[in-house]
Amino acid sequence: MPRWLKLSLMLAVFGSIFYITHFHYDLRPSDIRDVVLSFGWWGPVVFFLIYAVGPIIFLPTSVLSLGAGLAFGVWPGVLYILFGATAAAVTGYVMARLFGRSVLKVESYPWSEKLFTQMEQRGFLYVFVLRLIPLVSFDLLSYAGGIAKVRFRSFILATVLGMIPGTLAYSFLGASLASGSITLVVIAALVFVTLIGVTYYFREPVKRWLGLTSE
Repeated sequence: MPRWLKLSLMLAVFGSIFYITHFHYDLRPSDIRDVVLSFGWWGPVVFFLIYAVGPIIFLPTSVLSLGAGLAFGVWPGVLYILFGATAAAVTGYVMARLFGRSVLKVESYPWSEKLFTQMEQRGFLYVFVLRLIPLVSFDLLSYAGGIAKVRFRSFILATVLGMIPGTLAYSFLGASLASGSITLVVIAALVFVTLIGVTYYFREPVKRWLGLTSE
């Protein structure tokens, strides 16, 4: 089979999945929970696979993470989210290494060249900070790591460490919603809002420190 035909078929499959998940279904965290739990003991594996293909069909990571909290609770929900999100990061990274800048229109971001230059020199630091303070989307950072050729081991370690606070917040919020306890929901919401507030507060200083301003 010609290479162009294989690529066309692959794009057609991914395009169909993208259309179904984004336009035919209004994907919610409860939908992720229902799908995952319907597989019984295989639920964690199914969740892992769904998360892993997320960057290909552009599934929102926030919905997936909340779905894990609803389905599995704080523990082992945190663990499953970390595994799934790490797999998604690897997917984006590998796509970028294989297809280069064709997977990402870097020219549309005025700070992109600065980011790639700095990531080539200090990949671990940049990936870690940008996972901790998400100035760019999860998948975009994974693509950038691959394009900048950050060392794979550094990319994975920085991703896991940087995701821990957000992962805890998402799993706690999802688990609190599943519990039905108003008190627990309020506490989880406060934790989540606090994390967002901290992220917002440090957004501009971190952007300047990393050299990601358009100036």
